Amino acid sequence: MIKLITLEKAIKAAEKAVKTATELGIAVTVTIVDEHGTLICVNRMENAIPISPKFSYAKAYTSAVLGAASGDLAQYSGEGQPYFGTTSAFGGELMVIAGGLPVKKSGRIVGGVGVGGSMDVSQDVECAKAAVKVLEED
Repeated sequence: MIKLITLEKAIKAAEKAVKTATELGIAVTVTIVDEHGTLICVNRMENAIPISPKFSYAKAYTSAVLGAASGDLAQYSGEGQPYFGTTSAFGGELMVIAGGLPVKKSGRIVGGVGVGGSMDVSQDVECAKAAVKVLEED
């Protein structure tokens, strides 16, 4: 049986992402959702930009329900591409900016992590990877 994401594990993962952000000298919001995009845990660091919770949730939701890194979808979201207009069509629930990663166990999507708030989205990705590592270990 595949273990889903528990609140305890989500909190540990968010703490790892916050630790990574602190080491990078940035303030972010970390959001962890289940495979349906339902919120499990959110952690907004002091001084994170006010919009970061919305960014982090949209990145986590996108990664969980589509099973792909949010930033990987950007190449498919331009005019004439399969995901063109989806960010508008779904009322801002989907995000094609890097910082969202799916969480997989035994090849199955069990959730998503989203990190938002850095001006350099590669730092958001680094923090998200730290959280995913915690969530994917047994």
